[in-house]
Amino acid sequence: MNLQNRRGVITGAGSGIGRELAQAFAERGGALLLVGRRPEPLEETAEMVRTVGGEAHILATDVSAGNAAEHVVSSALAQLGELDLLVNNAGNVRAGRLEDTPEDDIRAMLALNLTAPILLTRAALPTLRRRTGSRPLVLTIASGMALTHLPFYSAYAASKAGVAAFGHSLRRELLDTDVHVATVYPGATATAMMATSDAGEELGFGTRTTAEVVADILTALAADEHEINTSLPSRRELQRLQAIDPLAVDAKLAPQLARLEAAVRNHSSM
Repeated sequence: MNLQNRRGVITGAGSGIGRELAQAFAERGGALLLVGRRPEPLEETAEMVRTVGGEAHILATDVSAGNAAEHVVSSALAQLGELDLLVNNAGNVRAGRLEDTPEDDIRAMLALNLTAPILLTRAALPTLRRRTGSRPLVLTIASGMALTHLPFYSAYAASKAGVAAFGHSLRRELLDTDVHVATVYPGATATAMMATSDAGEELGFGTRTTAEVVADILTALAADEHEINTSLPSRRELQRLQAIDPLAVDAKLAPQLARLEAAVRNHSSM
């Protein structure tokens, strides 16, 4: 896949993986609409994009709000003229026991992590399918939690597993087109989203930098991969076990359940 001169949308572009991806596509001549809730971080990313030679526009909006999908796509076409890239990156998290998790937070995770990417992709597809000259790319950032469904993350894991299943189904739906659908499964990444978690390597939450994660993503895309796992080897072993023997994962987690709960009880990006 040729990643040069892409014209597209990146949601959650104000920080973390979204910001890193914006810079990476900008270094390759990209023209981008950077989407997020707050204008100040978006302007910071836009300046980084321009510094490395890319074109940047910003749109401060909540992509989980009503009619946001159509607004984002129409804004992208107005600013960029065409569209061959959609990065569904915006997300949020709230950890803790399910019965202690506020209903509003559960609804917010499902809305931003699952519903918003589906609706935004739906709105962008007619334009993406018409694109000629480059293979259109839909890139969705799920989570390693979609592969290993850890305790105290039940609603978050559900939202990320859901968006991963969406990617599989959509990829198969578009087999007769040039649209490339790829899903990323990052493990713990050193972003603001992880700042409130105290879980570390000893609990399987060893972190990687955004630069490392995005480098893996770009390498995988250049090789035409669809399923991109950027987790550390320690987490991949648990993922492998989840696929063949889920109850064995239960047995491995049971001795550290109390420590894990204490470490993630304040993990929230709400």
